[in-house]
Amino acid sequence: MASGISELIDQLYASISDAKGFPLSVDKCILDRDNALDLLEEIRAQLPAEVAEAKRIVSAKAEVIRKTREEAEQIRKDAAAEAARMVEKESIVLAAKKRAQEIVDEAEQKSADLRRASSAYADELLRKTEDTLNQSLDGVRRSRMSFRSASGYSEE
Repeated sequence: MASGISELIDQLYASISDAKGFPLSVDKCILDRDNALDLLEEIRAQLPAEVAEAKRIVSAKAEVIRKTREEAEQIRKDAAAEAARMVEKESIVLAAKKRAQEIVDEAEQKSADLRRASSAYADELLRKTEDTLNQSLDGVRRSRMSFRSASGYSEE
């Protein structure tokens, strides 16, 4: 069978579009029910995978943010340790304070940059997943409407 939800929806649409017309009716057709139901079942079976992929992306984003925070914290600790070592030397106390602040500022800047980059990456992946899910959902809705129209079924 098909590999993706979009392809399954395309097959269902094609099946409905190519269905033999019902005698003396313009908008009714004879449809292979088993084929249509099989396609709908496969779509139903694959939707959880798409949702699971979206959850995996959110989890990956959280992991990137966690690692970024850990790295930033390590950089801060390293900066503090470096500053402490420099302060021990009386002749360079002022230079040590200045360098320590530069290291902390650098660490904070790098941490902020990493957070922005990871958020942008995760947001892009989530947007693409959302677009795919919306396209799939729109396809299913169109297929249902076509199927209802073709079968004369109406939900009242």
